Amino acid sequence: MSEQNTPFFRLDPELGYFRCSGADVMAFSDFYPEGHQSGVSVILHGNRVAANGDIRFEPTPGQWQPVPKQIERTVDPETNSIRTRLSFPDRDRHLRGFNPMIYPDFAFSYTVTVRGGEGAVTVTVDLDRPVPPRFQGRLCFNLELFPGALFGKPWIMDGKQGIFPRQPNGPLLTRTPNYRHTLPDENPDGGLRTDPDRLSEHGGKTYSPIVADDIVAEPYAVGRKFVLWPDDPANRLVVESEAGDIKLYDGRMNHNNGWFVLSAEIPADTTEGAVRWIIAPDTTEDWIYAPVVQVSQVGYHPDQPKIAVVETDSEAAEPEKAVLCRITEDGERIVSELEAAEWGKFLRYRYRICDFSKIREEGLYRVRYGTSASCVFRIASDIYDRGVWQPVIEYFLPVQMCHMRVSEKYRVWHGLCHHDDARMAPLNYNHIDGYAQGPSTLTKYAPGDPVPGLNAGGWHDAGDYDLRVESQAGEAYILALTYEAFGVDYDVTTVDQKTQTVEIHQPDGKNDILQQVEHGMLSVAGGYRSLGRLYRGIICSGLRQYVLLGDGSTMTDGIAGNEDDRWVFTEDNPPRELTTAAQMAACARVLRGFSDRLADECLRAAIELFDKTDGSGRVENAKIHAAVELLLTTGESRFRAFLLSE
Repeated sequence: MSEQNTPFFRLDPELGYFRCSGADVMAFSDFYPEGHQSGVSVILHGNRVAANGDIRFEPTPGQWQPVPKQIERTVDPETNSIRTRLSFPDRDRHLRGFNPMIYPDFAFSYTVTVRGGEGAVTVTVDLDRPVPPRFQGRLCFNLELFPGALFGKPWIMDGKQGIFPRQPNGPLLTRTPNYRHTLPDENPDGGLRTDPDRLSEHGGKTYSPIVADDIVAEPYAVGRKFVLWPDDPANRLVVESEAGDIKLYDGRMNHNNGWFVLSAEIPADTTEGAVRWIIAPDTTEDWIYAPVVQVSQVGYHPDQPKIAVVETDSEAAEPEKAVLCRITEDGERIVSELEAAEWGKFLRYRYRICDFSKIREEGLYRVRYGTSASCVFRIASDIYDRGVWQPVIEYFLPVQMCHMRVSEKYRVWHGLCHHDDARMAPLNYNHIDGYAQGPSTLTKYAPGDPVPGLNAGGWHDAGDYDLRVESQAGEAYILALTYEAFGVDYDVTTVDQKTQTVEIHQPDGKNDILQQVEHGMLSVAGGYRSLGRLYRGIICSGLRQYVLLGDGSTMTDGIAGNEDDRWVFTEDNPPRELTTAAQMAACARVLRGFSDRLADECLRAAIELFDKTDGSGRVENAKIHAAVELLLTTGESRFRAFLLSE
């Protein structure tokens, strides 16, 4: 930054954050700490370089470490500041909730104040009580740096230099984990809770994502002034501490999705001004975000409307010239000037619309707006014939298929997985990812019993490997309606349910869409057959299994009845049961003549689910949905009568 005409970080009351010549500083504009989207964040020349500036119980926390509860956020233009009051613990998440956490036994509240000034913002942290001895050196104020943009980039800390590595490197520090000081459950009657020992995989005797502060990387440097990317004015960021040292950690050492972290330990016997950082991003006078021209990734059919969306800086005043160019054998030529019509503002951007629907000539095109340009796209009558919806059938769904070995020529996407599915979930247990089992299994199976018939069909959740009934039935339903509407005959993949193998790009003479409908229904109908009801979902029993990055066949040993098996959960949920009944009825229609036995099974289950629910109150819409699909499938007058009576 130039010493003359030092820019000033001023709070924009409409946007609720600080702005200054290409640098924006946010303070708790978002609240998703587990996803590195919270606290103090720095957006520098359009790139998020730092985020999650907040207090945590670890210098390098992951998505399973305790997060604060945000109580109040005050945007004060008069003092040019944002004050956010937070507290630990969040009792709704301690041993409970969608993803239960284990909180340390130190309850306190604190305030993070961010104040704009010349060339920088000042971050101050005040606590309502001092940190007890058992958490001294543990409770930290952290600011996280996105690693993907920093590999090979330099940093300087009080004269010590370094380069951010592509992979985390030792040495390591070992410590007593916060897990050893767990907050008591002060509301034992507050609903289903998790078992801390089970959630931590028996107290973290081996690696556990929830007990992940016992081993951390030794800091790369310790000092009072840190300079990020000192050689690049577009990304240079200076963080200086006026109260205590800053340590630079590599958070990927104990979490694969961790970030680099600047961390300051909260000092003992301190409440006011426990942390005071000066954060100074480099700014560029009159910097304007370069326009981005967005077009359909697919391209356009000659007869359809054709729109390009131009995203510009919110301060961009006059529209630039927009043109449509055609790419020919001889190069690029302008075929039409386009009006960049004002659409309006959204958040930090202004949007304009360029309509070129009148262009119908087939070919390759690009939209240019000033010095910016869209990607190349096609206008063609065969635009939807290849590579549009087809990759979902050719790649995505086959790769996600559970209980199969999936290959593509030389590549094995994953081995035969989860062949040992599944054991009945424990009672009165709040698991992870929204799964919970009440006081009964609602079936003939006791907790821990192997449940047969669950090791067929289904698709993995994207990255988590669990099977939710609404995902399985819902996807099969979408495919069934697609097949009915368009009658697509597409065969590029071999699916063999007997050998539990898939060969991508190896036709087998069977319709791929119907094979995928069959695969979804094998899971849903198989669960209904074995349990006498729908399953809620099937998910791994342990947290380390849940965060598995790799081949799903390594999650379990394939031997049914032991501790590594996935659990199956049940629930009493009439709306979901009726929605699933509607989806199974539709799938039964398209499976008729392709897999008759499965079609019969789906239809029987759908009718049973319909008949057992009276359809009053909040389930009325779901029962109407089920009646419609059952009428279409069976033609029975009783479903028509039900619909006409509603």
